[in-house]
Formats: sequence, structure tokens, C-alpha cells
Amino acid sequence: MTASLHDRIRAAAPDLRGRLLADQPLADLTWFRVGGPAEVLFTPADEEDLARLLATLDPDVPVTVIGLGSNLIVRDGGVPGVVVRLGGKAFGSIAIDGDTLAVGTAVPDMRLAKAAAEAGLDGLAFYRGIPGSIGGALRMNAGAHGGETTDVLVEARGIDRRGALRTFSHADMGFSYRHSDAPEDVIFTSALFRGKPGDRAAIEAEMERVTAAREAAQPIRERTGGSTFANPEGGKAWQLVDAAGCRGLTRGGAQVSEMHCNFLINTGQATAADIEGLGEEVRRRVRETSGVELRWEIRRIGAAAAPR
Repeated sequence: MTASLHDRIRAAAPDLRGRLLADQPLADLTWFRVGGPAEVLFTPADEEDLARLLATLDPDVPVTVIGLGSNLIVRDGGVPGVVVRLGGKAFGSIAIDGDTLAVGTAVPDMRLAKAAAEAGLDGLAFYRGIPGSIGGALRMNAGAHGGETTDVLVEARGIDRRGALRTFSHADMGFSYRHSDAPEDVIFTSALFRGKPGDRAAIEAEMERVTAAREAAQPIRERTGGSTFANPEGGKAWQLVDAAGCRGLTRGGAQVSEMHCNFLINTGQATAADIEGLGEEVRRRVRETSGVELRWEIRRIGAAAAPR
């Protein structure tokens, strides 16, 4: 009998110190609460542990990284290969030195905003409105309320598929709107940000404004994945979705939010196929009514469920 991927990894790298789990459910790790299992889920102990796995892993085995699961659809058939999820002290620390913040990529964006405010560093309050982690922010140049990751990043570092530690300057990241040109095979592990000296009370007031605006306009109490589509050049995705008559549109247990129609919601019994299919239907209707091809902002991973 052919050994499982989990067993092959254990045999090739017996000294891994992180958690290596076979056939591990992922739905509860996502905000939508849908999707199938990871063939193998690995939570490394630290950078060295992650590098060891990547250096010994068969190059043909796919590797997928997930963070807080706030901007993610895991398809119902699960995710083949290895899913890496960073966590713990090794990837969850913040160290402040003057006007710079060294941050692990498992740190939630909101926590970075709070740490910067407490240190009297301005320029990072926009992260209060982003419900993801720093790793995702680096990958997609996350932004909100007039600020973007490109505005504050000094450099990032990560480990590539060969297990080599690499450092990327701001220029190396190749940031554009909701996108980075950094190599796809790199798993970011930490980043260095720079703020500007500011008044703590004023920064905290700005964060409260961001919080209030988010709560007033977005269905944050629902099972959602945040902003679904990137804004097209010179326009707003939600306006195109609304104009296409998609506000409140449903498919199975998925619904376009009545509150903010660039958000999709799991009303309770949705499958990943319901949610992704609804998104594709919205894209089709927007294309027909406006000629605009909306681009997914939510990341979709894994395989569809096998037909019954």
C-alpha cells in the first residue's frame, strides 16, 4: 500500500517540531465556515522548522498557505498537498524600535494597528479596518480607509519552496492595487513597517472612526469573507453589483449582503460551491450590464467536491 503524504513527510523529515496533521478539517479555520479538509496541515514551530519542511518536501507536492481565513473560500473537495498555517510566538510577535515595527506574519492586522497607536506611531491606523493577518496583507497589498500596505512597509522576509530564507525590499514586493509581484512560492514570515511619530489620542480617535465606519457599513457579524471583488479602475465594485440587480441575490445557502453588496454571506447552510457560484453569477451579471470584468479579491483554494 502506498504511504500517505503525511507518512512520507514524517519519514523524510522526522525532526519536524511543529504540528503535522493528516486529513485535517479547515472549515472552522475560515470565516465562511465552509470547505473540505487539508490533505496535510502543518503548523511550524518557527522559521527553521518551516524551512526544513520545504527543503525536504517533494517539489511536486502543492503547498498552500492560509492565515486567519477571513478572505478565503476553501472548496468543498478540500486542499491537496500541504496547507501551512503560521501561528504561535514565532510568527505572532511585535517588536517596536523607534519608528519601526518588526511584525510576525501571523499577527492580525488589527493588532498591528493597536500596537502602533499605543507606541504613538501614526500611519498604520487603517489596519484597524482589515480583518486579516500580516501575511495576507503583504501578499495582496491590503488596504482600507485611504491607507495601503505599500505606504508603510520597509521590507518583508520569507522562505521559498527550496527552504531558503529571503528578504524583500519594498521595491522587490512590486506592489499595485490589491496585488504584490513577490514570488508565489514564498511564505512570508515577518515584516518591518515604519510609522510616523504622532499623537496617541488622535491616532486612537482615527481607529475608532475606522471601526465605526466598518460596523455601520459592513455585515461584520455574519459569516462572510470581507470584500469580495476588487474595485475596478475608476469605480466601485459594490456600485456595479448593485446596478446589476444583485443585492440580496441567493444561491443555496449563500447570499449577496443586503447591507453591503460587495460582501457574500453564508446564511447558515451554504457550501463553498454555493458561495463561489454566487460570486461567479454576480460577475456574469455585472459583465452583462456594465462590460466590467470584476476581479475576485477573496482567495479560493482547493478542489471542488466530487460529483455524486
